Amino acid sequence: MAWYAYCIGEKQAFPELARHRKPVPMESVVGVSGNQVFLYPASDLAVIVSEHNPQEPLNQKSGVDHARVIADCFQHSTVLPFRFGTVFNDDDSLRKSIRSNQRQFLGNIDKLRGKTEMHLKILVDDCCSKEIERHLPIERVGREYLTNLRENASRTRERQTRARAVSFQMHRMFMPLDEEVSCRLSENGKMVLDIAHLIDRKHVERYHNKFASTVLMMRECQMQLSGPWPPYHFVHKLMRGTHSQPAAAVPAAVAAAAAVEAPVAGMMTAMA
Repeated sequence: MAWYAYCIGEKQAFPELARHRKPVPMESVVGVSGNQVFLYPASDLAVIVSEHNPQEPLNQKSGVDHARVIADCFQHSTVLPFRFGTVFNDDDSLRKSIRSNQRQFLGNIDKLRGKTEMHLKILVDDCCSKEIERHLPIERVGREYLTNLRENASRTRERQTRARAVSFQMHRMFMPLDEEVSCRLSENGKMVLDIAHLIDRKHVERYHNKFASTVLMMRECQMQLSGPWPPYHFVHKLMRGTHSQPAAAVPAAVAAAAAVEAPVAGMMTAMA
């Protein structure tokens, strides 16, 4: 039997596993493709899984279901999310994978215990966007083309500098325990910063209040906040270099969609 994997938690966090050595169904929890979700005991760990038919395709709804199950488990325990689409072909492959990485899994659960992830998306108006459109490189070789190359390289450096400045400002304002930052230029000429902050779960309300005050201070930016989430990005950081690893489980778009259904997750949007 193939198993679709959602996340890993400590066995002791799930009392229903205390007297069982076989998978135990999680009541009222429905997984990918509408399948029943099970707690699968593996030594000191519990793997949250559901039966899986390899012939059934995984789609965006599957991603939403994946995130929802993880969010539900996250309400009760620290969990390490698996990457979306992780499937074990049978019981032996599941047990072997967990057994070979058990020490690292337990260590990472301990490091992330009592912590949660908040996600900031910041749209920063690119003051040079119109100039960039006017001076895009033309498809010919010559002095004008080389000049345009230099100008665009200069503007790229300016955007990178501004992105670093905004990221540093966010770090000083929110003072997270850890952070992951990525940056890109959108089609409409705005710089997009995706920032994941790791914080104590008991400080979520304080974080939301800080977000509200930050929006008022940074009027040139459009900001979105979502969370609290399971620590997707920080599981990925801890597990780099491990072959069978849980990792950032869902893309941002899927996570945002799951926020509608998952009680643990909420979303705030502000435009200055």
